[in-house]
Parts: sequence; structure tokens; C-alpha cells
Amino acid sequence: MLRQRVITALVLVAVLLATLAASSAWPFAVLTLAFMAAGGWEWGRLNDAHGALAWAMAAVVAVAGAAALAAGLTGQVPAVLWWCGVALWVLGGAVALRTGPAGWPRLARPARWLLGVVALWLAWLAVAHARTLSVNFLLSVLCLVWMADIAAYFGGRAWGRAKLAPAISPGKSWAGVWSGIAGVLVLAAFWMWLDRRMGFDGASLYTRLFTNLGGLGMALALVLLCALSVVGDLVESLVKRAAGAKDSSQLLPGHGGVLDRVDALLPTLPAAMALMTWSAR
Repeated sequence: MLRQRVITALVLVAVLLATLAASSAWPFAVLTLAFMAAGGWEWGRLNDAHGALAWAMAAVVAVAGAAALAAGLTGQVPAVLWWCGVALWVLGGAVALRTGPAGWPRLARPARWLLGVVALWLAWLAVAHARTLSVNFLLSVLCLVWMADIAAYFGGRAWGRAKLAPAISPGKSWAGVWSGIAGVLVLAAFWMWLDRRMGFDGASLYTRLFTNLGGLGMALALVLLCALSVVGDLVESLVKRAAGAKDSSQLLPGHGGVLDRVDALLPTLPAAMALMTWSAR
């Protein structure tokens, strides 16, 4: 299992770096769209859309993304789309977590399918747009989620007695949440120091937030993003638990499925872009 995880991770990193190194943003956009379309297939299977219906959901995500790419939407996105994404995750996430694994299947299947397709498409649009801003900005957003997850894991193992949502994800704790936030704040300080000393292709998320919102505003914005990353993780765990699945699929050997890897990014990416439009005013 460990060997599989390492091989899969190395292949994914190699492909990712190759697309990021391209002079144009479209190879990265196409690669990430393929991943999100696979996530659409997984979402369908987890929500009673089997066979052709699950493939149709993947196709909808892919076609919607391809249309946005062809129209040049990834370079200039209306701010209202980002704020709709934030509202979707704040309100929809609250409803989903309130209903719990037992209540989730009682929601109408078309509504569950639509929520998944919209969330995946918005997250893809956000990551593709972030790439057009700069590789440094894109990586700073991705690393925020990864740092929050890593710090939460170690903080939860050390101090995680009070559980966050035991009925949904027994391993998550409040200590993990606070550890994740602390880790992200440390990462932000370090990344801003790097921004001042390295010749990156553009400012990071942290420098942009600090410049436009000040230190306190940046800290509050990062807390919001960390909270949304937890919501994304919990919602995917809830959906899997409702479906009786351990992983969203086995598309990534040793890692489970695409949704298992991007769940925390789904709400965080649009929210990061929304904060950029708000802080730029």
C-alpha cells in the first residue's frame, strides 16, 4: 500500500509540475478539469447515480469546464460567481452537516447531483483562474489546505480528545481544527517573508490579503478559509458514510479517489477568489 501511495504521488506531482511549467495556463486547466470530471463520476456513484448517469455527471462537469475555457472565462471571472460558491458552501454545508449521514439520502437525488456538479465546476474555475494570476498565488492557496490538513492531523493526534463531528468523521477533533489554523498562520508569515525575498511570478494569497486587509483582516480571512476546508472534508465524509463507502473510488491507487484528495479544496478555492475580489476594493 505504501509503495502504491508513493508511486501514485510521484506520478501526480510530475504531471502537475509539467503543466505548471508550461508557458500557457491551458495545460494545467485541462489537467485539473479531467480530475474534476472524475470527481463528478465519483459524486454520482456516491449519490445513487450509477452506470451511465454517473458518466453523464462527469460529462457535464467536463463540458461546462471546456465551454468556460473556450469562452476565456478562466481569465476574467465575475465576482458574483465566487460569492455564490461561498454561499453554496456556507449554507449548503450547514444544511448537509445538520442532516447528517442518515438525512443526506433523503434529499432529492437531482438536488444532490446538481450540488456536486456546481461545486466541482466552481472549484475547477477557481483553480484555473488562480493559475492565470501566478503560479506562486496558486501554490499558496493549495498549500494552505495541505498545511491545515497536516497540522490538524498532528495536533489531533497529540491533543484531540474533544471530537468535532464523531457521527461523521470520528478522527477529527477541535484540537485538530485549531492546530490547522495555527499551522496556516505560520505558513502565511513564512510565505510573505519569501515573497519579499524571492523573484516569484506574482504575489501569494497571503501577501495580497495582508496588503489589502492588514494583519488582522488577513488572519480572519485565513481562519475562514481553514473553516471552509474542514466543511469540505466533513461533507465528503458525510456523503461517503451515507453511501457506506470508505473511499470515493479507487481511481488513485493507494490514495482512494479524486474526491478524497480534493474535498477540502472544493469550498476553499472559490472562497479564496472571493476574498481577492473583496479585498481589492
